Amino acid sequence: MAILIDEKTPIIVQGMSGRIGKFHAEQMIAYGANVVGGVTPGKGGETLLDRPLFNTVKGAVAETGAEASLVFVPPPFAADAIMEAADAGVRLAVCITDGIPAQDMMRVKRFLRRFKFEKRMRLVGPNCAGVISPGKSMMGIMPDHIYAAGRVGIVGRSGTLGYEAASQLKALGLGVSTSVGIGGDPINGSSFRDILELFEQDPETDVVLMIGEIGGPQEAEAARYWAENMKKPLVAYVAGLSAPKGRKMGHAGAIISAFGESAQEKVTILSDLGVAIAPNPSMLGETVAKVLKSRAAA
Repeated sequence: MAILIDEKTPIIVQGMSGRIGKFHAEQMIAYGANVVGGVTPGKGGETLLDRPLFNTVKGAVAETGAEASLVFVPPPFAADAIMEAADAGVRLAVCITDGIPAQDMMRVKRFLRRFKFEKRMRLVGPNCAGVISPGKSMMGIMPDHIYAAGRVGIVGRSGTLGYEAASQLKALGLGVSTSVGIGGDPINGSSFRDILELFEQDPETDVVLMIGEIGGPQEAEAARYWAENMKKPLVAYVAGLSAPKGRKMGHAGAIISAFGESAQEKVTILSDLGVAIAPNPSMLGETVAKVLKSRAAA
């Protein structure tokens, strides 16, 4: 199995008729993802890429049985699109949109909490690369050809570093069970801890690679969860070792404001908890391979 999605998961694309949405929906279909339709208000009844378009998510879910939605909606309207998906009963939403105001994401988080936990939609993103389970399905913008199927789970805030990790693993003859980009925004739907919990439960994942960066407490919280609850080994890399304190860097969430939020402080916390640390981006795959080798020898 894979976490979050597999080849059977019925997916709709909110904003599929837009230039970017259409391009990536086409790539997903070519990869084998079960894309069953798209949602664009005002275009209901039309077809695109041989898939039906709907005016509303509720209508799309009723007609197609969609369980997951990929959101390619412009920033001013993306929060409403996410909440519409939740209200329609979608189980998983992956939001690629960058630049959603933090206040809008606060509204989204409050809205999702209105649902009972067992019926609450899981949100991945925003400002993320998406989710891919190699050989099964993908929801996102990642270059699928660099991903080989395997038993390494990847979760990261940086899409490009996730691609780099997948490429290195493939070159080493290793592969990926599922790769999840949780996004770089300060307010996101799923945290490192949330995804680690799923990987621990996945029988086809042997080791997890966590790719973090400066800003926020998520990496430290995830490492503490790992130390207390997980049996599978965890490898981590934290980007931003040379970033100056107090300066906003890249991602909206990448600003150091408190103790434990700089890259070096995070590395120290993770190391003290027993997490294997990749010293630089060029050694992501090599570090994972060493951990797997030592585990096999134990």
